[in-house]
Amino acid sequence: MRLDANTLAFFERELTHVKAKTYDVKYPTLKFAEGQIIPINSDVGPGKENINYKQYDEVGIAKIVRSYANKLPRADVKGKEFTARVYTMALEYAYSIDEIEAAQVSGVPLDQKKANATRKGTMQLIENLAFSGDDEYNIPGFNTNPNMTETVIPADGTGSSKTFASKTPEQILRDLNDVANTPFDVTRGIEYADTLLLPNEQYSHIASTPRTTTSDTTILNYFLENNPWIKHVEPVHQMKGAGAGGTDRMISYRKDPDCLTLEIPVPYEQLEVQKQGLEFVVPTRARIGGVLFYYPLSMSYADGI
Repeated sequence: MRLDANTLAFFERELTHVKAKTYDVKYPTLKFAEGQIIPINSDVGPGKENINYKQYDEVGIAKIVRSYANKLPRADVKGKEFTARVYTMALEYAYSIDEIEAAQVSGVPLDQKKANATRKGTMQLIENLAFSGDDEYNIPGFNTNPNMTETVIPADGTGSSKTFASKTPEQILRDLNDVANTPFDVTRGIEYADTLLLPNEQYSHIASTPRTTTSDTTILNYFLENNPWIKHVEPVHQMKGAGAGGTDRMISYRKDPDCLTLEIPVPYEQLEVQKQGLEFVVPTRARIGGVLFYYPLSMSYADGI
């Protein structure tokens, strides 16, 4: 080792501080990666290459039979198995021997920005994969669920448009309620949505526009107070251009780990320092299995808003 015992001890103390402090850094705009939009599940843990889950369906309906009937209708249970692959994400950062010695001599802490950059870079990839998935690696994303129910909203705004900006508050409320109520309607009351995602622009519009010209209640407040299912409306910048043909999209869903989870078997972690030439390198990693949809009919989307 090029470093003497004192310098090496200094480096080890500094690195411990950098690692500990890095774990406290938050990036609130990465809503998917931080679990604000989708419940994160890490129960699978390290070492697993695949995530398997099963879905069972109970079949069979009783019938009226004669007293001495010897052939009765039968109930049964049918099961399906689903599998998602787990992938590793990695980044590294490094300090040169010169940087370590200079920091020790000057008494200036090691630059933490390098460590922060690896966490931010990893969280950004989780954010992207959580929303859009990845076709090459077959990683399922929130917006790529093929079994979501489409809610077609009327094009009755100014100029036969679907956009919120072209519609009256009453028309916007109708559209919000239509996409919010679809999961309850299509599943005959089995599923319901409790969260609605909107692009930032549309969220700002309903949050600042009065319901009527004489009302002191906004469209958003009125919607939350009167829709029986939706408890949260969240602005998400990825919803802009996320719909068919690059149009803006809104999605209603139930934010419940029984309905969907973002699988992160191994959250961001920093591994042991490695000496490579004139550098001390710190590898970092995380593992992801994508977004699993256990009850996709609990979601609905509408495009063109």
